[in-house]
Amino acid sequence: MSINSHSVRVLVVGCGNMGSSHAIAYQTTDSFEICGIVSTGNSKVVLNERLGGGYALFDDYETALKETKPDAVCISTYPDTHESFAIMALEQGCHVFIEKPIADTVEGAKRVVAAAEKAEKKLVVGYILRHHPSWEKFVEIAQEMGKPLVMRMNLNQQSHGTMWTVHRNLMKSLSPIVDCGVHYIDVMCQMTRSKPVQVNAIGARLTNDIPADNYNYGQLQIRFEDGSVGWYEAGWGPMMSETAFFIKDVIGPEGCVSIVAKNAGAAGKSDNVDSHTKTESLRVHRAALDANDQFVTTDTWIDMQDEPDHQELCNREQRYFLKAIQENLDLTDHMQDAVSSLQIAFACDESVRTGQPVTL
Repeated sequence: MSINSHSVRVLVVGCGNMGSSHAIAYQTTDSFEICGIVSTGNSKVVLNERLGGGYALFDDYETALKETKPDAVCISTYPDTHESFAIMALEQGCHVFIEKPIADTVEGAKRVVAAAEKAEKKLVVGYILRHHPSWEKFVEIAQEMGKPLVMRMNLNQQSHGTMWTVHRNLMKSLSPIVDCGVHYIDVMCQMTRSKPVQVNAIGARLTNDIPADNYNYGQLQIRFEDGSVGWYEAGWGPMMSETAFFIKDVIGPEGCVSIVAKNAGAAGKSDNVDSHTKTESLRVHRAALDANDQFVTTDTWIDMQDEPDHQELCNREQRYFLKAIQENLDLTDHMQDAVSSLQIAFACDESVRTGQPVTL
């Protein structure tokens, strides 16, 4: 029986914000069937109810893997378990969808990729922005702006309540510029298609609620071989400013393109996950001047008609995962990009901790 003629049975591991969204995607996508839900706490019970009930629930991942014998595993746990959970699934012959980052060390990420290659199974990493039509358009227009490019991006989140709990938990293993930064580093690499050569980064610990060796505000800078430069800034916590939390700008010799988030820019929205992915509009500016040094063309606005919300983006990610399995897609570049962006993010982390630039 070929994989096309029956459902892909998937074990959902981790039931937080991302895990729940992926589970809903599996439930609403033909050809996927949830065979079990795993979490250490009560979140699996909540998710089971949300999905209408009746799913097998497990506290322990290893037990669930043995008992359900899934075709695929979806891992949306905290990053410190990603490597071991992914390798365990791959060694049992499962395809793996894993939330970024692929592991909590570069070496770990390489081990996961090696395990996928050895098992000849699909490994898809949750780079959600790659499935977003507006971000795809943003990358495409950025490539029309000539070289070198200047890329300016941030995502500061004034988090409180449950979001602050999530952020504190994430910071037990990673800094904000690693956890979030991998998305934006990936975007910068797509825009320049050039090799990053050096990073420099700064960070500050603005709360005692996180481990002594971590920081909840960071800013990184990347230099590329083609002369392009980029920066990304991320801060998490109740002390963060909402004044400039959503900057997405790319400037080149030919002009610039910016994502303008009219709604996400409203007060009180900086820790709203849905508004982070919503781009709303792209503003395109062309630098060309006439004989009087006046602009030849006025700025154009691209309002994206296809503006998927967070759930729809997760649905698209899972459709890509299904396609990778059913059509045996070559994911070599996909996996390599995931390792590269993580490697760059950790180099930034090292720069924060040492106070020195890091050569890649």
